[in-house]
Amino acid sequence: MEDNVPDYIPPKLDWVRKQVEVYEGSGGTKGTTLLDTGLPCIIVTHVGNKTGGIRKIPLMRVKDGANYVLVGSMGGQPKNPVWVYNLRANPDVEIRDKTDTYKMRVREVVDEVERSRLWNLSAEAYPPYNDYQAKTTRKIPVFVAEPA
Repeated sequence: MEDNVPDYIPPKLDWVRKQVEVYEGSGGTKGTTLLDTGLPCIIVTHVGNKTGGIRKIPLMRVKDGANYVLVGSMGGQPKNPVWVYNLRANPDVEIRDKTDTYKMRVREVVDEVERSRLWNLSAEAYPPYNDYQAKTTRKIPVFVAEPA
């Protein structure tokens, strides 16, 4: 049975890999704020759409009741982060929020009213999201993770 467990593929970017290592390695007691922002983050564990490998990414912690909002901003770059395509292909994820982990299922938010509400909630938690959207011509994807 162990042979069927996909390999973990660490993030390529140094700071992202280190953030995940500290967060996960401490069981969620360290590394729970993103970089020097002091703002809370979560770790989203998901499956790569091409590799089938286990991927982990730190994202801003945006809560909506029992749900989490995941914003594919990538700092306003012209392309979506790779994890956006992973979630579209494989919506089952695990979210680590400090010492707690939750099995969740994500869906991309396409309804404009819901998306606008969740975007505003996200920008309240992390104001640079508005700057990132202004910087790019792409519509930044918004996902909601709901308890599985």
